[in-house]
Amino acid sequence: MKCIFIYNPNSGRGKIAKKLPYIVRKLKSGYAQVDVYATKAKGDLTVKVREFASLYDCIVFSGGDGTFNEILQGVGELDRLPIFGYIPGGTANDVAHSLGIPRRSLRGALGVILKGRREFLDCMRINGREYAMYSVSAGAFTSASYTTPQQAKRALGLLAYGMEGVRKNLPFRVYPVRVTDETSCTETECVFTLIINGKCVAGWKMNRNGSMRDGKAEGAIVRQTAHPNLYNKARALLAIVRLFVFGYRFPEKDIEHFGGKKLRIDVPEDVVWNYDGEKGSAGPIEIEVLPKKFPLLVPKNNKNI
Repeated sequence: MKCIFIYNPNSGRGKIAKKLPYIVRKLKSGYAQVDVYATKAKGDLTVKVREFASLYDCIVFSGGDGTFNEILQGVGELDRLPIFGYIPGGTANDVAHSLGIPRRSLRGALGVILKGRREFLDCMRINGREYAMYSVSAGAFTSASYTTPQQAKRALGLLAYGMEGVRKNLPFRVYPVRVTDETSCTETECVFTLIINGKCVAGWKMNRNGSMRDGKAEGAIVRQTAHPNLYNKARALLAIVRLFVFGYRFPEKDIEHFGGKKLRIDVPEDVVWNYDGEKGSAGPIEIEVLPKKFPLLVPKNNKNI
């Protein structure tokens, strides 16, 4: 069995690079051949993982949610995939949080890779050509994950995202949105739109009943009037806070819920989307949930996936 370990040397304060000999030694206990590749620049991983997919039985990778997204962009169009193993090495590590993969224990994450079970997870395809594993979002605070300087992430962790979000996103932009799913159509003004596949976004376990293998995604819109006053703005901010702190199912009259296997979301052409914490396309999008697309090693005894 052949394995390759791919890692982002800049993710997670550079700790993975220092642990490389240990990681390779542990992987060799389960695989006859273990190769190593360090990514060179943004986008390199997307190209290389597509190449490696036909050469290895298992691809183990380390990095944050952005690294996970780069992996998905690289292999999303392929019909046959090797099994993947994930060592969280970023700031939020939302995918790992959703799946119960240890986020602060290298030994624990390697234990999942060597002794876990293979699970085929859903992912989302956007406009037929781009992919997201766990979240697609637009509006308030959503640019913070890709505009926050790397140095700030290393020094402050999740706090850096909050500071960047406040600095760049107040006051919130109000934009029109129309969401069409299999059963209904919702049209309103809003400040925030979120589609999730899983349990966690931005470090918060906001969708505890969510699943990455149920063949559907859940969505939420935080409504706002077209010309809000200070009171309206405060209500919108409170609604966003409640969404993350109290969860997706918490009753809130300023939040509209939707979901399904296929969604169309119409927004102005200059509204920019966030895919798994990375800058995505702008304007209207169509989302299709691809059931059981991505084979990943997950904790053996965790059935709540």
